[in-house]
Amino acid sequence: MKKRVVLGMSGGVDSSVSAVILKEAGYDVVGIFMKNWDEKDEDGVCTATEDYEDVRRVADQLGIPYYTVNFEKEYWDRVFSYFLDEYNKGRTPNPDVMCNQEIKFNAFLDYALKLDADYIAMGHYARVEERDGKFYLLRGVDNNKDQTYFLSRIGQKALSKSLFPIGELEKSKVREIAEKNELYTAKKKDSTGVCFIGERDFDAFLDKYLLSKKGDMINVDTGKKISQHHGLYHYTLGQRKGIGIGGVGSGEPWFVVGKDLKKNLLYVAQGEQHEALYSTSLIGEAPAWTLDEEPVFPLHCTAKFRYRQQDIPVTVHKMEDGNIHIVYDNPVKAVTPGQVAVLYDADICLGSSIIKSIEPVNSKYKYLNPTF
Repeated sequence: MKKRVVLGMSGGVDSSVSAVILKEAGYDVVGIFMKNWDEKDEDGVCTATEDYEDVRRVADQLGIPYYTVNFEKEYWDRVFSYFLDEYNKGRTPNPDVMCNQEIKFNAFLDYALKLDADYIAMGHYARVEERDGKFYLLRGVDNNKDQTYFLSRIGQKALSKSLFPIGELEKSKVREIAEKNELYTAKKKDSTGVCFIGERDFDAFLDKYLLSKKGDMINVDTGKKISQHHGLYHYTLGQRKGIGIGGVGSGEPWFVVGKDLKKNLLYVAQGEQHEALYSTSLIGEAPAWTLDEEPVFPLHCTAKFRYRQQDIPVTVHKMEDGNIHIVYDNPVKAVTPGQVAVLYDADICLGSSIIKSIEPVNSKYKYLNPTF
C-alpha cells in the first residue's frame, strides 16, 4: 500500500516540482493549498486566488487530488498578532519563522495526520536525516537557497513526519524538472516578501494596523536632534535607506543604531564603520531546539542573525532565566532585536532563539539597548 504524503502547495515552482518528485517516488500525493491571509492588493486582486488557480492547474496536470484549507484564524492568532506585538515593542520580527513553527509544521501537520497522512511535505530547500532514531535538520544542498533559517524552530514531532523533496537539488535543477514536465508554474517567478504583505509598500501596510507617531531623530555623537522620524516601527537597527538624512556631516551614509520607546526617539550614526552599529554578544529568548533537547553548554558553533548572512563563529552560554547568551568571536554589525539567531553545527541546524537585546562594542552605547 502506498504511503500517503500531504503536500503543502503554494502555487510556486518549488512545491510543484516537489509534487512531481513525490509522485515519481511512488507516494500517494494529496495537494493542500493553505489559505492563511485574505486581502486584495492595490489592483483589487487577491493573490491567494491566483496562487490557488496555479495549484489547481499543476495538480490537474499531475493527476493528484487537491484541496484548500483555511488557516486564517490560526495565522492571525499565532503569527500576525505576534508580528504586530513585536513592532509595538520596537523590535523587528520575522513572521516567516513563526509561520513555519505555528502553521506549516503545527496546524497543517495536525490537519494532515487527520487525513491519515504518513508524511507531510513542503517545497523548502532543506533536508531531514534520521540518525539513531533522532531526526536532524540539515541545510539544503543549494547554499544560496537553503531555508533552514526559517525552519529552525520546528522540533522532532514535525521533523519525523516531514519530507523536503527538493532539498537535495539546486534551484536550476528544480526549474529544469518543471520545464521537462511542462508544469504551468515552470517559469513563474519566486515570491518575495512576507506572505501577507507581498510586493506592497511595507510602511503603508504597517500604518493600517499600528499607530504612527512622529518624533525626534538624534545624532548619537552630539546628542542633538538632526531630523524627525515618522514612527519608530518604520525603522530597524542597521537600516540605511529611507532615513531621510542627506547632505549632513561628512557626506557618509547614516544608519539607525537605537530606539527609545518611552521618549519616542530614534538614534542614528554616520559612517559604515561607526562603533554604535557593532555588538559583541546578544541575549536570545525563547530558545527552541530541533532535537527537542538542549545541547551541552558552553556550546561552540556558528550562527546566523539574518537569512543571507555568512556563518559567524560563536560561543553560547545558558543563563539562569532560561535565555541564552551568544558571544561572537568578533564584533558583528547590525544585529537586530526581534530577529532570529539560528545556530549550526556544520550542516546541522541546532535551533534558534529570538534576539532580545545586544551588547554594544562600546559600553557608552548601552542606553541604545537598555534591556541588556
